[in-house]
Amino acid sequence: MTTAADLGLLLLRLTFGLLMAAHGAQKVFGLFGGHGLTATGKGFAALGYHPGKLFAVIGGMSELLGGLGLALGLLTPLAAAALIGVMINAMVTVTAAHGLWETDGGVEYSVCIAVVALAVAAIGPGRLAADRPFPWGNGGGKEAAFALGLGGIAAAITLSL
Repeated sequence: MTTAADLGLLLLRLTFGLLMAAHGAQKVFGLFGGHGLTATGKGFAALGYHPGKLFAVIGGMSELLGGLGLALGLLTPLAAAALIGVMINAMVTVTAAHGLWETDGGVEYSVCIAVVALAVAAIGPGRLAADRPFPWGNGGGKEAAFALGLGGIAAAITLSL
């Protein structure tokens, strides 16, 4: 039986996941008013990511595929890890120097994205998800640790390059 919690998780996953996927599509494909790969690549290069276009593909596809994964409840811990990794990079290279609040260019938005992704990995995607039949479909501490650990390792590797 579908519960209010299942419907709530579905609403959260669809809204959050599809918005993140669209955000990635802005970077990679120039959709939804985005700047596209060439301009995004120049922006990444200005932040110190070289080659900028390659890192723009990695960041944009992480948002696109991570967002779609969360929306579908498919490979949820991996989808969460992709978003967490991108947000750690965003915090370190762009927003941390501006403090907490988004109005000042701070980390507020990136922290919210990372925490929502981590929470969905911990709680699990709910009954209305593609992951339902798999062992990680119920979420838990291992799934959350995997998402946070993999996202953190990926971010650390990227930042060290």
